[in-house]
Amino acid sequence: MEALRLEWAGGSPKLSAAGPMVRQGLVTTVSSGAGTAAVVGWVGSVQGRVAGARGLLDAFGRPGAVPCLPTGDYAAVLLCRDRILLMRDQQARIPLFFRESGGRVSAASTSARRLGVGAEPERRYVCRYLTGNMAQQHTELTPFAGVHRVLGGEVVELSMAGQMLRRVRLRVPQAHDPSMPAAQGPRLGGAAKDLRLALENAVERRMGRVTACHVSGGTDSTSIALLAAHLRAAGRGPSGDLVLIAGRFGRGELAGEQPYLDEAMKEIRRHAAAAHPVIVDAEDVADFDDFQDHAADADEPHAHAFRAPFWRRLHAAAAELGCDTLLTGCGADPIVDANPFHLHRLARTGQLRQMAKQARAWAAGSEQGVWDVVSAHVVRPALPLASERIAAFVRRRGTVLGGLGNLTRPRWLRSAFARAHGYREASIAESRFMFGRRPEHSFYDAANYLAAPDPLSWRHAGRDGFFLSHPFLDPEVVATMRRLPAEATFLPGRPKAVLREAMADLLPPRVRGRKAKIPFNELYARGLRTHGDELIDLCRSARHPLIAEMFDVDTLCRAVREAQLGMGDPYSWDRLNGSLALVAWLERLDGRSPALDTAMTVIAGS
Repeated sequence: MEALRLEWAGGSPKLSAAGPMVRQGLVTTVSSGAGTAAVVGWVGSVQGRVAGARGLLDAFGRPGAVPCLPTGDYAAVLLCRDRILLMRDQQARIPLFFRESGGRVSAASTSARRLGVGAEPERRYVCRYLTGNMAQQHTELTPFAGVHRVLGGEVVELSMAGQMLRRVRLRVPQAHDPSMPAAQGPRLGGAAKDLRLALENAVERRMGRVTACHVSGGTDSTSIALLAAHLRAAGRGPSGDLVLIAGRFGRGELAGEQPYLDEAMKEIRRHAAAAHPVIVDAEDVADFDDFQDHAADADEPHAHAFRAPFWRRLHAAAAELGCDTLLTGCGADPIVDANPFHLHRLARTGQLRQMAKQARAWAAGSEQGVWDVVSAHVVRPALPLASERIAAFVRRRGTVLGGLGNLTRPRWLRSAFARAHGYREASIAESRFMFGRRPEHSFYDAANYLAAPDPLSWRHAGRDGFFLSHPFLDPEVVATMRRLPAEATFLPGRPKAVLREAMADLLPPRVRGRKAKIPFNELYARGLRTHGDELIDLCRSARHPLIAEMFDVDTLCRAVREAQLGMGDPYSWDRLNGSLALVAWLERLDGRSPALDTAMTVIAGS
């Protein structure tokens, strides 16, 4: 989906934006003496996006200036008096790409597919994508040779003629100071106070004229919706409507969520009586519904395309009501729960007795064995590739999916292709991104790309009139949780203890006391039962030459059959889902992505 485009005509830059998205407020264009800016998304706050765009232009428009990136969900192109800047915020929700050859950029766009028309496929990208964990979203490679991704928190500086000058990674300044320094070891109450303040700020800056909140009945989404209602009732943030979007399952395992959902809705409406609940019937939804459409029409392959039918139904309901932002509870699991990789820090610093003590407490609280805890959070970060290979050897037992983790080569990926195009190097790079030298810190960086379904909603943003936004992934919230020591966040048997304490005055008892949500396994199993044969036919009938070059199709089809029978685990299913999405995407790659819809020229050189 192309929201804006930069190109050169007669040696001068021409910046265009999608007219409907400008009118919806999804793209903001501003000009001043410093130059012109086009911003997709928002800078500073949703309601203050015009002021935020002006502030961004003024800050970066000064000759030679490279200030800190402001908070927001945005991708921006700035045409300054002496240079051109391409940039994305650190969380990288909104995509931005550029086409470069010989050190000169010929175009930039929010659509890699548009820039890659006629380009050769980039096989190194395929290997990086197939390592799992949304690896392509945090790497420069794209599916098309010569097309590059602007990374999260990066500023790409060009001359006015498009010559590449430099690329700089910037960090967002952390303005939130905890009420009690981490060095003093804040207890649960102090940590909860800090988290509550950070979450209120994160929700407030994301509220729009008509704000939708996804409510599932879980602690995470209910907390965000309650904070939105509480802030509206207190007169904080912009005035406007509040819409509560929920999916209803009348039978099966997920019907067990209904009592929690009912109580959550009742409590939210107690704080905001005017809130408009919208209950969407999801009874007939299954994973992989219309899979070829959801997977193939995306700008680049996306491993979670199988789950798009559920999200699409909820987003369509929000769009009908004219919502201009949709808040989710995505990101809470990794961000506001206790960080398990503190065990690695204890082992790394020689505190083995303390590590063993905490591992036993963690095992007791999570109903796991002590060795399982130590293996996952101490051994695996230290030796990620070796531990996965050992697990694959032990658990494979003649199956395709058995023992397949995040990084090891899936058996359907041809070894010759993997060797020729750097699969091993890609898996090493991904393991370093996930764990790094200090896994307890890398954990938060990786979570940013794993926890939210943004690529699934991006292509519909122009039609829906909103972007997704995730308060739990706000830099202020992440910075708050990063600073807290393990003693302040981990209570055995009480997941997300800090969040529960922070929301104690708002969460209803049933929701606050629950320890786990019912997973979507039923939707996945139903989808494979219903669409398994279609997926196998998709693989066997595929005609794109890259598919046969990289995949042993018979082995891939065997993996689908195993998943239908319930074999494997979430790790191996994710690897399978990603490969199926890649097949569907390649099959429609020859179809042209639509150009700017009713393009509006922001600035044209003369």
